[in-house]
Amino acid sequence: QVQLVESGGGWVQVGGSMRLSCTASGQTSRTHNMAWFRQAPGKEREFVARIMWNTGNSYYEDSVKGRFTISRDKAESTVSLQMNSLQPEDTAVYYCNLEAQIPGTSSRPSYWGRGTQVTVSS
Repeated sequence: QVQLVESGGGWVQVGGSMRLSCTASGQTSRTHNMAWFRQAPGKEREFVARIMWNTGNSYYEDSVKGRFTISRDKAESTVSLQMNSLQPEDTAVYYCNLEAQIPGTSSRPSYWGRGTQVTVSS
């Protein structure tokens, strides 16, 4: 099992910056990738960014490219999301996600944090 705890949410002005962090505990040795998703009121949860645990390769949803940066600290089992130039449409609950890789199988268990609220307004 894996447990994920997010931190760093809150309120920020339009154009401001915020950094989210997520720390994983438990069976983290099988981590394949970690990601951030978000869910705005009345909308479905959507992908924001992902980082591959071994290579560090990162991927972003188009609307956050150039504004958000995902990074990882393997030693601390932590993934962070640096968010710059925040806009009202970035307001959402942000969820941390971890996908594990079970050796010798195609199984990819997925774990979620409880989420942290990010509110962007003027």
